[in-house]
Amino acid sequence: MIGRALALVAGLAALGASAPTEAQDIKFTVAAAVLRVDTSAELPLSRLDIPPDNDGFAGAERAEADNATTGRFLGHAYETRFVDTTPEEAVAALEAAMAEGVRLFVALAPAETLLALADRAAQDGALVINAQARDMSLREGECRANVFHVAPSRAMLADGLAQYMVWKKWTDWVLVEGSNPPDVEMGEAYASAARKFGIEIVDRLVFEDTGRARRSDSGHVLVQRQIPTFMQSADDHDVVVVADESAYFGSYMPYRTWAPRPVAGDAGLIARSWHPGHESWGATQLQRRFEGDHNRRMTEIDYQTWLALRVIGEAVTRTDSADPAVLADYIRSDAFEIAAFKGEGLTFRPWNQQLRQGVILADGPLVVTVSPQEEFLHERTRLDTLGIDEPESTCSFE
Repeated sequence: MIGRALALVAGLAALGASAPTEAQDIKFTVAAAVLRVDTSAELPLSRLDIPPDNDGFAGAERAEADNATTGRFLGHAYETRFVDTTPEEAVAALEAAMAEGVRLFVALAPAETLLALADRAAQDGALVINAQARDMSLREGECRANVFHVAPSRAMLADGLAQYMVWKKWTDWVLVEGSNPPDVEMGEAYASAARKFGIEIVDRLVFEDTGRARRSDSGHVLVQRQIPTFMQSADDHDVVVVADESAYFGSYMPYRTWAPRPVAGDAGLIARSWHPGHESWGATQLQRRFEGDHNRRMTEIDYQTWLALRVIGEAVTRTDSADPAVLADYIRSDAFEIAAFKGEGLTFRPWNQQLRQGVILADGPLVVTVSPQEEFLHERTRLDTLGIDEPESTCSFE
């Protein structure tokens, strides 16, 4: 199907002379909105990790331009609204956009807010693409028929890491998890991945969030003494796996543990959907276009927002429609496939509407590997070795 996509692009280029140039040549406009919900997250441990002000929106701008490149040959115009809102005002923001005719939404929102948005959107037949929330509940008991997920689930990230650990034969883990709810859920995902791939968790420790200041002039001095003491009693292990999605302590773990062991998970070797050092499968092209637009590197949220809008653009191109129902039917069908710089065309799992995709493992500036690892096979696609497979799924859209 990637070959079919290339043939389409070549054909469109050949038709360049007859591309619509006047307003009357536009068949329809694809109206979409990116809803970015501000959750007032704490500052990261390092000032280098402070997200840019346009995080996500910059990725959306790049996607709008990419969609327009094809759309202008087909008479499709794209118009994307960028909406900053809060959990309390998110539904009202969605309703305001729907009052202006928008029925296609990309949500950068936590799980609870996403569900509220999805339920309200469903009343008007609107489609929502989740570009941020990793929660398993959204793909399981709280799944919604009008929600598609381009953000990988916690299970997909954990499985991607676990496969590489098995390949390295680092199969004795100490799991260190934070005490905040996202950390606990990520810890469960790592524990589940360990069971799935035959890894032994020899010790499981909890790093309590005491609410202290995250950054201070003397922070590294205190941490240098605290972390080794915290890890001193851990059983013998190959690797320390950190579950710290709230980014409270994980970055302190590398080089400070009691035993000289590698760190992975939410620190050290990190599993993610995107990395600014990723260059394989033509990814350098996207990186350079984005950097040329915004004079900064593409973040994971930028990529996921870009991908969500590209899913919409691909479906519009193939169906010649902007009707959410038509697009949703096509996106969940076997005919849909999206090129996303991960080595193969990506598709959605029909049982929970999660996008299948590779997981990038990176440490610092370099990509170390991309899972699924070659040794892990599946009857359908190796991508389905990451996350919840169909037999285990509890999602029901009825």
